[in-house]
Amino acid sequence: MMKFAMTGLALTLSLAAGQARAQTPAEWEQVIANAKKEGTVTVYSGYISPLTHNAIAAAFEKKYGIKIDYWTARGVELRERARIETTTNRHIGDVMHNAISNMEMAFGTDKSVDALPPVPNASRVKEAFKFRVTNYQVPIFTINYGFLVNTSLVKPADEPKSWADLADPKWKGKILSDDPRTSGGGAVMFRMLFPTFGDEYLKKLAANNITFARDYQESSRRVARGEFAMYIPYILSDYPNLKGLPVKYVIPSEGATYGSYSASILKGAPHPNAARLLVDFYLSDEAQQVYASTGHGVMVEAASKDLAPDLKALANVKPLAQENFPMIDKMYEEAQRIFGKP
Repeated sequence: MMKFAMTGLALTLSLAAGQARAQTPAEWEQVIANAKKEGTVTVYSGYISPLTHNAIAAAFEKKYGIKIDYWTARGVELRERARIETTTNRHIGDVMHNAISNMEMAFGTDKSVDALPPVPNASRVKEAFKFRVTNYQVPIFTINYGFLVNTSLVKPADEPKSWADLADPKWKGKILSDDPRTSGGGAVMFRMLFPTFGDEYLKKLAANNITFARDYQESSRRVARGEFAMYIPYILSDYPNLKGLPVKYVIPSEGATYGSYSASILKGAPHPNAARLLVDFYLSDEAQQVYASTGHGVMVEAASKDLAPDLKALANVKPLAQENFPMIDKMYEEAQRIFGKP
C-alpha cells in the first residue's frame, strides 16, 4: 500500500512530462489526420450510460468522421480484460474510460495503460482537478452525491442543508444510506467524511440508527414512498428519473462527495491516434456539455455557461475533499468499527 501511495504521490506532484511538453498546432493536425485514417476507436467503459456515450459518439463522429465502439462492463471486469490483452499481446481496446480508482490500478498494477502523449485540452481542466492530470490519464467528469429528501415528510424549514445537520438527533431512524462498509457510493462518502469531519461526527451519525441498503435505485424509491425522510448519498444526476415524485435533492453546503472518471490510452492500442484524439475530445466543449446537461460534474468551466441554473449548479458542485485511494482498505475498517460489521 505504501508503494502504491508513493507512486500516486509522485504522479500527482506535477503534470506528467508528456502533458507538459509543448504541442504545436502542426503536430496536432497530424494527429487528427492520422486518426481520421484509422477511422474507428474502441472504448472500454466502466460507466454504463447510453445517455452520455451515444451523444458523445455522435458528436465525435460528426466532427472527425471517426466511429466510437463502446464495450461497457463493471470497471474491474474491464481492467481484467485489458490486462489479459496486454499479457497476451492481442489488443482490441484503444481507450479506457473508467473510475480513477480503477485507472490507477490499471496503470500501476496491471500495466495495461500506456503513457499519455500530450493532448491540448488537458490545460483546460479546472483548478480543483488539475492534480488528476497525470502521465497516463485526464479526468473527464464526476458523479456527484448529495441528499434526497422527501418533501411530504420534511418541511422546507427543517431540510438538512449540510453534512453537519445529519448528526442532529431529530433524524434518528429517518435516514437511509448506501452501506459504507462495502464498495459503492456509501464507501465513497465515508472516505471523504472521515478525514473531513472526524471520528466523533461519524459516531453521532451511527447513533442516529441509519438504515443501510445496497440498491441505490430502490433506495430512492423508498424515500419517495415515504419509508424514510432522506437518502444519502444520492447520485444527483439521477434526479430527472424521479420527476413528479415528492422528493428534492440537496447539495450539502460543505461540498458534495463524488467519484471521478478519467480517460487513458490502453497499451498496444490498434488505433493510437484516434484514441489520443478521443481522450482530448472528452475535454472539449461538445463532450463536457453532454456531461453537464445530464447532471454530471464537469472538468471545464465553460461547459456549463449556457445551462439552466439547476444544471449549472450540478455541473459545478464544490467537491468536499480529494479522493484518497490508498486509504480504501483502512476506511472499510474504520466504517466497520463505527457502524459495526455488515
